[in-house]
Amino acid sequence: MIVRSFKELEGTDRHVKAASGTWESKRIVLAKEKVGFSLHETVLYAGTETSMWYANHIEAVVCVEGEAELTDHETSRTYTITPGTMYLLDGHERHTLRVKENFRCVCVFNPPVTGREDHDENGVYPLLTEPEEV
Repeated sequence: MIVRSFKELEGTDRHVKAASGTWESKRIVLAKEKVGFSLHETVLYAGTETSMWYANHIEAVVCVEGEAELTDHETSRTYTITPGTMYLLDGHERHTLRVKENFRCVCVFNPPVTGREDHDENGVYPLLTEPEEV
């Protein structure tokens, strides 16, 4: 059994800040736990815009605080995401989040991320794997 808090991850290698400066994420469950998914708390900052495309992952997101506008580039639909709203990127949709007020969410990725990922120039997380333990 694993028990950890988001607070205890602050300042560790599981507390990742985007090179873009638009978000930070605490990765509470990673690929190394070998449970088939990763679990994160992510905060996107007010006034920022982040375009993403998880070409290699499925992501489910639940907003727990704040507000953002989500645009699905596949359909051109725009949604307002507020606390208690979930969205699922089950078709690898290209999307943009425009953050109106600090947006805190809990995210699940499959396949799980390793914790070393950051978005590339296309908004994609590379498909990284954990090195085999020796």
